[in-house]
Amino acid sequence: MEERKYRFLDGIDSPADLKGLAVADLEVLCAEVRDYMVRCCAENPGHLASSLGAVEIITALHYVYDTPADKIVFDVGHQAYAHKILTGRREAFRTNRTKDGISGFPVRSESPYDAFGVGHASTSVSAALGLAEAARLRGSGEKTVAVIGDGALTGGLAFEGLNNAGGGSADLLVLINDNNQSIDKNLGGLHNHLLSLTTSPFYNRVKDKVWRTLGESRTRNFFQRWIRTTKSWIVGRSGGDLFESLGFRYFGPIDGNDIGEVVDALRRIRGLKGPRVLHCLTTKGHGYAAAEADPTTWHAPGRFDPETGQRKVTSYGRDRYQDVFGEVLLELARADARVVGITPAMASGCGMNRLAAAMPERFFDVGIEEEHAVTFAAGLAAAGIRPFCNIYSAFSQRAYDQLVHDVALQRLPVVLCLDRAGLVGEDGATHQGAFDLAAFRSIPNCTLVAPRDEYELKCAMHAALRSAEGPYIIRYPRGLGEGVAWADKPVRDYPAGRGERLVEGHSRLAVLALGPFAYRAEEAARKFEAEGRKAPSVYDVRFLKPMDLELLETVAAEADTVLTVEDGALKGGLMGEVAEYMASRHPGIRVEGIGIPDRFVAHASQREQREAFGLTAEGILDRLRELSQKD
Repeated sequence: MEERKYRFLDGIDSPADLKGLAVADLEVLCAEVRDYMVRCCAENPGHLASSLGAVEIITALHYVYDTPADKIVFDVGHQAYAHKILTGRREAFRTNRTKDGISGFPVRSESPYDAFGVGHASTSVSAALGLAEAARLRGSGEKTVAVIGDGALTGGLAFEGLNNAGGGSADLLVLINDNNQSIDKNLGGLHNHLLSLTTSPFYNRVKDKVWRTLGESRTRNFFQRWIRTTKSWIVGRSGGDLFESLGFRYFGPIDGNDIGEVVDALRRIRGLKGPRVLHCLTTKGHGYAAAEADPTTWHAPGRFDPETGQRKVTSYGRDRYQDVFGEVLLELARADARVVGITPAMASGCGMNRLAAAMPERFFDVGIEEEHAVTFAAGLAAAGIRPFCNIYSAFSQRAYDQLVHDVALQRLPVVLCLDRAGLVGEDGATHQGAFDLAAFRSIPNCTLVAPRDEYELKCAMHAALRSAEGPYIIRYPRGLGEGVAWADKPVRDYPAGRGERLVEGHSRLAVLALGPFAYRAEEAARKFEAEGRKAPSVYDVRFLKPMDLELLETVAAEADTVLTVEDGALKGGLMGEVAEYMASRHPGIRVEGIGIPDRFVAHASQREQREAFGLTAEGILDRLRELSQKD
């Protein structure tokens, strides 16, 4: 990265350094933060557009509030890059999302300025309310701010937090970073006047004095209802009536990319008490033309030229699993009028944008609402529709209860496709798809399959549509497939609970693999044999549920030692399934496993993570050598 000198940013090592700047200087600083962020992300990719739009909001918060004593809680964390840069991590930001570098999300162990760790959406209000109530109980006087985007506000947890907070008196500010619309120019003057009036110290002193004088009385109740109705009529045209009805005092909307306006609003609001909402309208990708023009692509653009905005797209000659899913889903929908697609705000990420473009009436983006997505799918299935609900593996954890009670219990044919299963790379601990196998294996009436390549994903999706009862769960990894032909290849039979032997070995050692790692196991077995050793048998078990019991009996008859390979949690996944079976039926057989150990996995590249856990051909080969020595 080219070294640049910045007039103000070079002197900012903590938010305390902001305090000496004039508001006019902050405008220059924000431009410098944005430039630095773009240049860092051009070489070291990250989540860019959301953070570009939130620079002024974050700068103003650290300018007005006394962090880290005052607490700022971010939602998701995609918008928090400026926060990292301004809180002593400017140089470390160059290592963002890399092995042994800083996380792409706020992490409590990383900095005292990260008040609460985040990765999934819609958590900020609930967490911030907890911090605010803790400050009240301690009598510390700390202020608490939740910064939540308009997308995260679609999540049910956000509304649960708002409902709870609005019914109390917690000293909590919810700052809405709304990048989905622009300011209504016709109402701008009225809203600015209302903001100035309602945040005025004089106005609030008089209001409090009047309420105390009137006491609890019919007169007071009448005037309060009249004022709320009048104010709701005014602010309601920008959405404020919703927050007022929940018990919040609503302020705004303001231009969230105007640093002076944000600082002025925060200064006025900071001294107020009780639950408050400040509505900031921002532009996603603000200040960088390419990101403003296409914020979806620039949410996570990969490497690019910071001067021209030209993205550096690498072609690998292989299809991504998400693209295979998208094409096959569209193919199924064209052939069967019952097929629909459901996504919780991940249409382009999971490949469902193809269905959305071709058949918009059969595509449902429900927002960041995984729980609703699954129960909504259950309702569709109960009426004879065949929904394919695609959720990233890590986010499917949120819908566990719905899968149990609303789908599996009723044996409804919902197809749940878990994209980004296993190790996901740079997004880190909050996004690893490590727990789906262990979590869903215990649910009755489920089918749980991990296809080993693009063609098998296609076959599994066709088989899922033919499956009549219960949820059919398909999980596959993030990124590129194996490079096998799939598009024009006819679909083959794909019976549930049937695995496949890939290598017929001649030793008392067997390898049982799940998903694409069956290829790595096969490669390791061939190398093992090339070293002059007897090759182990290698099986692709395919289905974790129902497990192929005939296959396990074959393994038990041939092997003394079984090695399982999976990109999921070792506790409870494939290793758990095989170990439980062998312990109950063939207790003399030793079962060992390669997979994700019993800990949360930090950010690094997928390659580095897989190498660390032995989920490569070389890693499996090393384990085979070790096991052969034990024998």
